[in-house]
Amino acid sequence: MRLSAKTEYAAIAVLELARNWTSDEPVRIRSIAAAHGVPSRFLVQILLQLKGAGLVTSTRGAAGGYQLARPPAEITLDDVFRIIEGPDELVTAVTQDLAGKSRTVSVLLDAWRMVAGTETEALKSVSFADLVERSRLATDPMYYI
Repeated sequence: MRLSAKTEYAAIAVLELARNWTSDEPVRIRSIAAAHGVPSRFLVQILLQLKGAGLVTSTRGAAGGYQLARPPAEITLDDVFRIIEGPDELVTAVTQDLAGKSRTVSVLLDAWRMVAGTETEALKSVSFADLVERSRLATDPMYYI
């Protein structure tokens, strides 16, 4: 699976907002950019796109920033992927145009659709609540006696 930098940055931003879900304070673009090395100008565009899709909300002003519009358990990697990348483009225009013209192309098209379906199901199976938990487990030190 290939992801654009934009999709990866969007997932980083949403994960950061998910980590701060319980806080009443919105998360500033500047803090996300500094913590994760995401270009802030690019992050502004991404967050506006996520806001337009209803995934995040924003607060203006000196204490402003962004927050998730719904709980992290209700947001999946597929949600972010679809907002940023648009509808599923795994099946190429060439294969679509040739569909039905030969059995070989039809079989190939079916295979591409199966792969796309598997990919979508995998993305839907990972919520941002899951990712927050994984990130906390990865950063919390364990002490054994």
